[in-house]
Amino acid sequence: MSDPTNSNVPDFENRDPNSPGFWDERFGQHFTPWDQAGVPEMFKSFVASRSAQSVLIPGCGSAYEALHLAERGWPVRAIDFSPAAVEAARAQLGAHAGVVEEADFFAYVPPFSPDWIYERAFLCALPKTRWQDYASRMAALLAPGALLAGFFFIGATPKGPPFGIERAELDALLSPHFELIEDREVSNSIPVFAGRERWMTWRRI
Repeated sequence: MSDPTNSNVPDFENRDPNSPGFWDERFGQHFTPWDQAGVPEMFKSFVASRSAQSVLIPGCGSAYEALHLAERGWPVRAIDFSPAAVEAARAQLGAHAGVVEEADFFAYVPPFSPDWIYERAFLCALPKTRWQDYASRMAALLAPGALLAGFFFIGATPKGPPFGIERAELDALLSPHFELIEDREVSNSIPVFAGRERWMTWRRI
């Protein structure tokens, strides 16, 4: 992802965010402005309000949230199609590294039926041409009553990633399969997402 607050962006050869190599380069050069280096408070609060559920985290990056869940005994799988991201995640998960897998979300079959798929900088990492694929795959993986919940990056962007989505576009994308049951402002975003994130919980219809 690009960072509008950082003018010291390295030179990268790969410009296609649909390619694992795009993300490998950025992890390899330690240019990860989307990485919070910790677990967001709204995620912690959401987890604390619920009993243990099976959770899938696509586009997991360094997977801090996966460690948070694994340490609490929640069944969790965190996936990324970038080998460098998976390496970073496994390194920081330590004894729980086994919950991380290298996989393409659009073809991946988790070892459980997810009760919750956690959205964190995954949709906004995808070009608009993949958004319908995102919605369709989320709907296929989640049974009625299961949740798609997390941080959504709202508002169009001239280029990305992050690729912002207008609120009306997001509603149109997800409402055929989901109902919105929670929509909260996020006040403590990292700079690359500041002022543009909302925590949303969508329930599979």
